[in-house]
Amino acid sequence: MNLPFDIGLWGAVWMGFAILIASFVRGYSGFGYSAMVIAASSLVTSPLHFVAVVVIAEAAMTAQAWGGVGPEVDWKRIKWLLLGAVIGLPLGLWALTAISEDAARAVISGYVLVMCLVLFAGWRLTTEVGPRGTFGAGLVSGLANAPGMGGLPVAAFFAAQPMSASVFRATLVAYFPVLDIYSAPLYFYHGLVSWDTLWASLLVLPLTFVGNWLGGRHFFNTDPQDFRRFAILLLAGLAIMGLLKAVL
Repeated sequence: MNLPFDIGLWGAVWMGFAILIASFVRGYSGFGYSAMVIAASSLVTSPLHFVAVVVIAEAAMTAQAWGGVGPEVDWKRIKWLLLGAVIGLPLGLWALTAISEDAARAVISGYVLVMCLVLFAGWRLTTEVGPRGTFGAGLVSGLANAPGMGGLPVAAFFAAQPMSASVFRATLVAYFPVLDIYSAPLYFYHGLVSWDTLWASLLVLPLTFVGNWLGGRHFFNTDPQDFRRFAILLLAGLAIMGLLKAVL
């Protein structure tokens, strides 16, 4: 049997494990799925292959989790984030698709590592950021969504503000599908969607649903801040491995 993107049997096993863990993290904390899957994929194939796959999976997880998060969503924040992302995403795709696979792997891994350091530093603001700052975060998110990882800068941005865990998670969960609806035709235009994308998505979705469901149950029993720190360290480890593969 030919596997999507010619990743081989052990590559498929690795990606299955990574997808299960990433979807659990997403169900638990509301972020991290795309970054973990893309970072993990960079160890076995071009990380750009899984960009459209994670977009499809993110949309499916949002549909799965929406019933529990709708009332907590801060739609005003989402509006300003999207206005920034509309500008940032085309620029990010233009830059990322113009470089080699190893260069893309290094850029993506480096970006993930920097965002992990920002998240782990735990900077805090005393007041919530207004529309201009949120627009700026959306611009960065759009640039970062070129490789399908627009959630990390928004997670760091939200984590720095006095924001409840439930609003943090719900607003992130709601932001992803709206961003992905805008992203999908741009991914297709830049050649990031193929038959392998659809085949891989069919294989990925069952693991994604299981992990997301388990993570959603765990969210209500444990402090999400403690688990988020674990997820950041795990993501940083994947980023370091991706950087080593790019330069060695």
